[in-house]
Amino acid sequence: MVDAAAVQQAAAIRRRITALSVAVAAGLMAVKAAAWFASGSVALLASLADSGLDFAASVFTFFAVRYAAAPPDAEHRFGHGKAEAFASLVQAGLVFASAALVGREAVGRLLQPEPVREEGWAIAVMAISIVATALLVRAQSAALARASSVAIKGDRLHYVSDLAANAVGMLGLAVVWATGWTAVDAVAGLIIAGWLVHGAIGVLRESADQLMDHELPASERAAVLDVAAD
Repeated sequence: MVDAAAVQQAAAIRRRITALSVAVAAGLMAVKAAAWFASGSVALLASLADSGLDFAASVFTFFAVRYAAAPPDAEHRFGHGKAEAFASLVQAGLVFASAALVGREAVGRLLQPEPVREEGWAIAVMAISIVATALLVRAQSAALARASSVAIKGDRLHYVSDLAANAVGMLGLAVVWATGWTAVDAVAGLIIAGWLVHGAIGVLRESADQLMDHELPASERAAVLDVAAD
């Protein structure tokens, strides 16, 4: 028998964590935009583009988890849960778009180098982004431990990728600041683009498995049969 109180509690957890994700993405996008206008850094532009798409994906997920929590009706006898998988699919597409934008800009900077300005401020912004993203990932992990959600899991995987991308971007800016080698900034942008593609493929696979009703692993099927037999 389904525990209605537990279902409502899980839905509330999903609503809160998606709202937090939207707020963090919006704040980081604003800060990075200001820093990019001042510095002209490709690595920072890469991080800004990713934060912009993070915001769009988080907003989509914000509404998707609320729609997915709606009870079954005459047109959806099995509920609306797959709305979360659709949200993950959109996230993957947005990450691919972000990677393409960043890659194009980085290649252009390699072919026609431009100086990076205000490296110190840009590095500080990247550090702030890393701290804020790490705190969000921690909150998402805690939420997933209490309320499973493929959409939130996809969002979390995206932000985990952001942590690595921001670290690479900050390292590239630090090298430019210390050595004056502006090409390092563009190379950092290319690395970030590759990392984004890798993360998007993982999210795409998981959302596709849910939408296509992919069979559970043998170990999980055996566990379900054991519970049913008791």
